[in-house]
Amino acid sequence: MRNRQATQLLFELSRPGLAAVQLPECDVPRRPVDELIPAAAVAAAPPPLPELSEPDVTRHFVNLSTQNMSVDTHFYPLGSCTMKYNPKRNERIASMPGFAGLHPYQPDASVQGMLEVLFLGQQMLAEIAGLPAVSLQPAAGAHGELTALLTAAAYFRDTGQARTTVLLPDQAHGTNPASATVAGFQTSQVKSNAQGLVDLDDLAAKLDDRTAVFMITNPNTLGLFDGQIRRIAELVHDVGGLVYLDGANMNAIMGIARPGDFGADMMHYNPHKTFSGPHGGGGPGAGPIAVIEKLAPYLPSPLVVRDGDGYRLDFDRPKSIGRVRTFFGNTGVLLRMVCYLLTHGGEGLRRVSENAVLNANYLLSRVKHFLPVPHGDRCMHEFVASGSKLKSQRGVATMDVAKRLLDRGFHAPTVYFPLIVPEAMMIEPTETENKATLDAFAEALFRIVEEPDDVLHEAPHTTLVSRPDEVQAARNPILKWTPNS
Repeated sequence: MRNRQATQLLFELSRPGLAAVQLPECDVPRRPVDELIPAAAVAAAPPPLPELSEPDVTRHFVNLSTQNMSVDTHFYPLGSCTMKYNPKRNERIASMPGFAGLHPYQPDASVQGMLEVLFLGQQMLAEIAGLPAVSLQPAAGAHGELTALLTAAAYFRDTGQARTTVLLPDQAHGTNPASATVAGFQTSQVKSNAQGLVDLDDLAAKLDDRTAVFMITNPNTLGLFDGQIRRIAELVHDVGGLVYLDGANMNAIMGIARPGDFGADMMHYNPHKTFSGPHGGGGPGAGPIAVIEKLAPYLPSPLVVRDGDGYRLDFDRPKSIGRVRTFFGNTGVLLRMVCYLLTHGGEGLRRVSENAVLNANYLLSRVKHFLPVPHGDRCMHEFVASGSKLKSQRGVATMDVAKRLLDRGFHAPTVYFPLIVPEAMMIEPTETENKATLDAFAEALFRIVEEPDDVLHEAPHTTLVSRPDEVQAARNPILKWTPNS
């Protein structure tokens, strides 16, 4: 049935007092079920499903949904793992049949619209990064790290360089050393100085002709922009190494500063952090990477290229590291990313970053009076408070405060990271929250630290599940539903 026929039919059915409507004949040839489904695949009897009415089923799932926290229902000040609002318009566009109904084996000529969207995404990400070549294929931020490091390794092999070591700051994201190890490199840690920035002397002492890459997050996980970045890049480049910029915190600088302009050779984006893609549940995700010109030949294939008046997937790339993802990548998340970028434009992205920094600094100014912030009175998009005094003076751990926030209607910030801050509480409000929400969160934190110790030790008090054994759950997960589970 064509869309116009379906619309007309729905209109006719909605008319009051209509006795009957002649349904149009389906033009698809009908075949017996036993010709369509193999006998071995047909059950001998109907499954023993419970008999439930539609209202019962609807209420069951709606009630379950009300027990969940989500960015649509609560404030998520989740530092490092940025939880910003996902615009519903982007969801609607990504769900349009012309996009959602595509098949990965369709010929290029039949998917020109999607290829144009992806090509546009490549171009915009290159501009934001200040790096000319982009691959959209990686599946997540950590996968982007791994892909970029594999690209660097291919470059070193092709140019006859035996480089084996990746250097990382001590406040790096935990995925950085993991990605380097999986890519086949050895890792070495570089200390931070008293200001929470890279210790240049320690970095210089560890640089040599075996250095392949220095991975840095800037702004870093303390929410600080390392103004030494050009000098850092110069030191690394002087020994023939490459600078990798972990782009997890690009939501603080996009539209203001470009990694390629301050010395980065490659980077990844987290669309769920920076460009409002859906976040959580282990996927699906995307982690595009951008690189300098000399690394471009080694990027995963295919890339989207313009071919005359159209677009195609380019597989003819002999130095490429090959695929790192089934088919092209998560085009649904990439489509949402492009929607976000087109909505804001260049000036809009700058305002997004400025508002993210403003919100974080406002919240820092409210919180620092009762939860110390060890590294500075200013921050970028996030800051790290410390509950070490609560722990030493009252025996109240950061985890106790985090659990109590659930009773106050707030999701907890990231806790116990980065490791260089004792009893860390990493707070990031993003640009999407208003002042009233930030004030309410600061007030809740203040009230919590004033509460009796036993109230905090036993929190949360209002949730169906209080404090599960997270270690046991990780080691022995229950992956199969049973009637008693």
